[in-house]
Amino acid sequence: MRHYQAIIIGGGSAGLSAAVTLKDRGIEDILVLEKDREPGGILEQCIHNGFGLQRFKEQLSGPAYAERYIKMAEERNVKIKLNSMVIKLTPDRKVEYVNSEEGDVTVSADAVILAVGCYERSRGAINIYGTRPSGVYTAGQAQKYLNMNGYVVGRKVFILGSGDIGLIMARRMTLEGATVVGVAELMPYSNGLPRNMKQCLEDFNIPLYLSHTVTNIFGKDRLEGIELSEVDDKRNPIKGSEKYFDVDTLLLSVGLIPENHLADEAGIEMDPVTRGPKVDENYMTSIDGIFACGNGLHVHDLVDFVSLQAERAAEGAARYLSDGKSEAGVITLRNGSNVSYTVPKYIHKDAKINTEVFFRASRPMDKASLTVSCGDRLIRKLARRKVMPSEMDRVMITAKDLKDLDGDIVISMEENA
Repeated sequence: MRHYQAIIIGGGSAGLSAAVTLKDRGIEDILVLEKDREPGGILEQCIHNGFGLQRFKEQLSGPAYAERYIKMAEERNVKIKLNSMVIKLTPDRKVEYVNSEEGDVTVSADAVILAVGCYERSRGAINIYGTRPSGVYTAGQAQKYLNMNGYVVGRKVFILGSGDIGLIMARRMTLEGATVVGVAELMPYSNGLPRNMKQCLEDFNIPLYLSHTVTNIFGKDRLEGIELSEVDDKRNPIKGSEKYFDVDTLLLSVGLIPENHLADEAGIEMDPVTRGPKVDENYMTSIDGIFACGNGLHVHDLVDFVSLQAERAAEGAARYLSDGKSEAGVITLRNGSNVSYTVPKYIHKDAKINTEVFFRASRPMDKASLTVSCGDRLIRKLARRKVMPSEMDRVMITAKDLKDLDGDIVISMEENA
């Protein structure tokens, strides 16, 4: 059985960033396993710009952003096996994969980094009533058909969900000559980035229906129309609020789910909110030597943060390979009021590095106070403006902050008058 210092599962933006970082940290014996025919992941179908502002200080398209990392990986002679599907990961860091050239292969490593990405929630997961005609796609499916295959999926379109992919596809379909009749969002606020709300909906006068959802689908062979209903504060449709829209295409942008069947089967402890692994400040999961990053850890709003956290995970793996696992106890990070989750979930008490904690607010707030506390001890208090659940926030916890802490660290947000 071939043994590596590190195996990275996934060759998208997270996997490539992790591989480059490991090489730069002196870890030479690396294998990247990628299921598709080329590295880069979902970026290859995202032809719009807006990528790279944080990492490269310029606006890039998705393929251009991926190409930067592909080139960096090539320059460092990173070994990438394409068309290779990982089918099993064991707690002792054995990885089983299959491809057409080698068949079924098992390899092992001192460290494994999960950079597995995420998948879209489909119609079957949201229980829309009605028939099963053609013309109903996830927004990502439609994006791939249009941007990579040159196939326009419809001419009269409605979009359910105001996630970023749905908003971007509203603009993309409009530019291709389709009529986007509207976008509906179950929540009373948008789930997309403010810049996408402005550039993709407002600039094209596409109406947004907040607190609405699709409650019925009509059509035999091809979609002929949808029923849209307003929902109450418990997200239940309000009888009598139904509206009918004559459309031939419905795009679903109703959430992304981390692709974590490998982690589940390996017995890794999962966060029920993010649906990704719980990790410490080194991005190591509950199983020694297995790390997680990217959208398989939690769904990001910017690919720049995907690359950043993959870099941190690779640095953590490099420290593990050289120094082993810390035997010190851990401090748990808990989400307090108006915070839905935190990443990482644990920090070792003897951590020598500063830990940047990523989190999301659970509701919009115009002005808010962010507090980091442990019991009666206030560690940090910061002001925030225009807080949105769609935008990931960050706060630093230094190694010095951990000194003499007794209890969990709680991250909270309170709205200011």
